Amino acid sequence: MATVKKDDRLTSSQSLLCVGFAGVFSKTVTSPLEVVKILGQIGTFHCKPGFLHSFVFICQNEGLRAFWKGNMVSCLRLFPYSAIHLATYKNIVHLHVDELGDISQWRAIVAGGLAGISAALATYPLEVLETRLIAQNCQEPTYRGLLHSLSTIYRNEGLQALYRGFSLTVLGAVPFSIGCYAVYVNLDKLWQERHVRFTSLQNFINGCLAAGVAQTLSFPFESVKKKMQAQSLLLPHCGGVDVHFNGMLDCFRQVIKNKGIMALWSGLTANMVKIVPYFGLLFSCFEMCKQVCLYRNGYIISPLSYKPKPGVDQSLGPHELQEFKRYLRNRKSHKAQSSSIGNRW
Repeated sequence: MATVKKDDRLTSSQSLLCVGFAGVFSKTVTSPLEVVKILGQIGTFHCKPGFLHSFVFICQNEGLRAFWKGNMVSCLRLFPYSAIHLATYKNIVHLHVDELGDISQWRAIVAGGLAGISAALATYPLEVLETRLIAQNCQEPTYRGLLHSLSTIYRNEGLQALYRGFSLTVLGAVPFSIGCYAVYVNLDKLWQERHVRFTSLQNFINGCLAAGVAQTLSFPFESVKKKMQAQSLLLPHCGGVDVHFNGMLDCFRQVIKNKGIMALWSGLTANMVKIVPYFGLLFSCFEMCKQVCLYRNGYIISPLSYKPKPGVDQSLGPHELQEFKRYLRNRKSHKAQSSSIGNRW
């Protein structure tokens, strides 16, 4: 999966802020594709005309704002998800690094998968709310916002409804990790050079390629999960799900029996189209936010350029740099005072 590269010149809060801002912006811009994808996975009548016609169909029936259904919940989920994912990943990696501080690619991918499962467990109810908000018709809403949907689901369906389908997150992490590993172990052959010499553009292409392969392999699990999240006997048309089922295995069975095996990849086109703009915006926004933070920390001469500030050791952490600057100021002040006393004498 494509990730932004950690920079030790940023504080933990700055890193989280940069990731959060970049994620919110990229999610908001690509929200129409996400809505079409999830509706395709659920199987609502919106997706029946196909990928391109779905946009026109949704716009005609619900209006333009329908393309941003659930986006606020998705953006709110991003911050705790990113924080838990980062903390868990760092702890797992710390346990498996060698004497030189390195970790194998496979172990790093597994660590990322475990961190993703932990973050998903903590924020899963918000994912369920997002799916329910997207599945409903915003002209005749059952749920009105985050708190109303959360209280309604909990009151009418119980706590288990907010974690329905979570096992598929765990199962889907297996083919997802295999897809990432299959791409990354072949990158040297693809570019005919060592991975340590990859440019930023090559790393971006690598991330998009890994995301495309990994998400395609895990897409059936994701589709069944979305159906389980959306289904409710208390909602009109059972939440809009195109098949009726009892449990995870029965959902797989009913989809294959009634819709064919390829229905498990319904919505994949929207997902593939989304990858490049999503990660492109994610990386570019992260870099812009990072430049502002590096400028505030005193590493670069301008928030519009990565040109380093002369005389600044770029290997120092932000707190170390501030301590060093304070030391220089105190030293300069002490010399000025000594010079002043000497002149008096």
